[in-house]
Parts: sequence; C-alpha cells; structure tokens
Amino acid sequence: MTFKPARLLLALIAVAAAPAFAQNAAVVNGKAIPTAKVEAVVKQVVAQGQQQDSPQLREMIKKSLIGREVMIQEAEKQGFAKNNDVKTALEQARQDILLQALAADFVKKNPVSDAEIKAEYDRAVAAEGGKEYHVRHILVDSEKEATDIIAKLKAGAKFEDLAKNSKDTGSAANGGDLDWGMPSNFPKVFADAFTALQKGQVTEKPVQTPSGFHVIKVDDVRDAKLPSLDEAKQQVAEKLMRAKLQNYQEALVKKAKVN
Repeated sequence: MTFKPARLLLALIAVAAAPAFAQNAAVVNGKAIPTAKVEAVVKQVVAQGQQQDSPQLREMIKKSLIGREVMIQEAEKQGFAKNNDVKTALEQARQDILLQALAADFVKKNPVSDAEIKAEYDRAVAAEGGKEYHVRHILVDSEKEATDIIAKLKAGAKFEDLAKNSKDTGSAANGGDLDWGMPSNFPKVFADAFTALQKGQVTEKPVQTPSGFHVIKVDDVRDAKLPSLDEAKQQVAEKLMRAKLQNYQEALVKKAKVN
C-alpha cells in the first residue's frame, strides 16, 4: 500500500500522540490527571495493606481523582483561591512540605549509627540505676503546708488519708499513688528525692517543683524490667535523630541574621 502525503502525516501524528495519551488516566474539563498519579495512589494503598492491586482498585482510585479534580476546579471557579484564609492555609502547607523535605534530606545524609544507638542505650540504662519505684506523693501550694504534713506523718498519721487533700486530683483519691515508674519518668528534682529513700520512707523535707511542694513516699522498690537493646533500638534511634535535627536547627539559627 502506498501512503498518500496526507494519510502519512495523519499516521505519524497518531503514533506520536499515542504515548502522550497513555500518560493521562483522564482529562477533566481540559485538565489532565496523569496515569502516574493513579499509580502513586495505588502504590500507597497497597503498601498500607488496605487492598491488593486490581483493575477494580485502579478504577475506584481513578473515579476518586476525577471527583477530586471536579471539586478543585469548582473551588477555583468560585474564587476560593483568592480567599485570605485559604491563602494562609496554602502558604502554611507549602512551608510544611518544604520543612518535611529538608528534614527527610537531613535524615538521609546524617543517619544514626549503631554505635550511637548502643552508647545512648547504655547511658540510659546506667541513668535508671536498674530500679523501679512505687511512689506516692502529696502536692500542696506552700512549703509550710508540706512541712506540716511531714510532721503529721511522723506523729502517726496515714499518708493515704492526708493525700486526699492533695492538689494532684488525679492521684488524691488513690492515696497519692503514682504507681510504678522509672526515675526518668519524673522531674529530676522529684526523682532525686525518691531515689534517695528506702522502701517505706518519706522525704524529710518538702520537694519543690513548678507544680508546688511535694511530700513523697516510696512504697516499694524492685529491679527494673528494661527492654533489650534490640527492643529499644527503634525508639532510641528516633530520639537521637530528633536531637540531631534540633541541633541542626539551632546551628542554622546561629548563622542567621535575626534583627
């Protein structure tokens, strides 16, 4: 068969246009929805274990994206993009995306090493002292009130009874019971006070924190059931990475010209 010039031109246009057409899952009012966008959503849904890849899933996602595009076009048509609140939200979203990208790049370039994780784990275990404490406390507003409570306890009053008037309403009804906990779970001055006590002892002096003045009692002490390095590895790694990101931010602030 011999192609006439006009037919040949049409055939070449059709061949050239075919790949471009395949790149779009749909075109809504002239606005293309790329097939790559559908693929990205499919990949995300499958990765989350919600559904398996299938023609039905792809069609559902395609329809969802079409519906979304129609709504976006209508919002733009009605001028919401010019609304000040919307502009502020869009700018905030833009900044959040930039920050996430910067943080992801930093994490990729500055990974936490196994040696760093091991060192931090060992430090944390040593700081805990390998003990857990069952603690009670009574919280009051003034040092004098706390001193009076200590005197009453020495005179034979029951800690649980006096704790009913504690400012800490969450523990007052339970005799000031804070349950079992590691020293790291409490403010340092509070933890330093009760780790110096033996089972059954009460602080000789009031312990001050930003919340007020505390009278603390240690009900019991036991060996802590600490997680192994393997069990704690992910948590420790996340903590160290947060610290690295914080240091990175502080270094940038130091270099910045702030008036």
